[in-house]
Amino acid sequence: MTISPFLVKNVLRTYDQQMDTGRRISRLKKFMSQRDAADSVSISQEAKRRLLVERVAREIVDNLVGSTSTNPVVQEIRQALDEEFGPGLVFRYPPDGDELEILRKDENGTPRAITNGEKDRFMQRLWQITYHKVDATML
Repeated sequence: MTISPFLVKNVLRTYDQQMDTGRRISRLKKFMSQRDAADSVSISQEAKRRLLVERVAREIVDNLVGSTSTNPVVQEIRQALDEEFGPGLVFRYPPDGDELEILRKDENGTPRAITNGEKDRFMQRLWQITYHKVDATML
């Protein structure tokens, strides 16, 4: 079996590109760590915990509520929303948009979008429920 010079050059060129990318990433990490070292701020354990709870709650609201997740925390949140706003709520992300769409099934079972005022109240309550559930389950 013979290996053509083109294949060898191609492998070496790819390796060289990966090395350049690695060097750039290394320089960027070094720059970022130097910048972060000068800007470090100490915060209390409670503030760190609160930030972590907010981050996890935001992740749940942004990514998991609109999906078909079987996560027990997400299921509890959906159940709490069903109890408060009634059953038949449908959450989805439309293919052309990035904002969570909330639909309520009418008498015929057809999903209809909720009004803006109701959506604002719903999103605020969704955030509160999610934050409290994450806070309760976080060690």
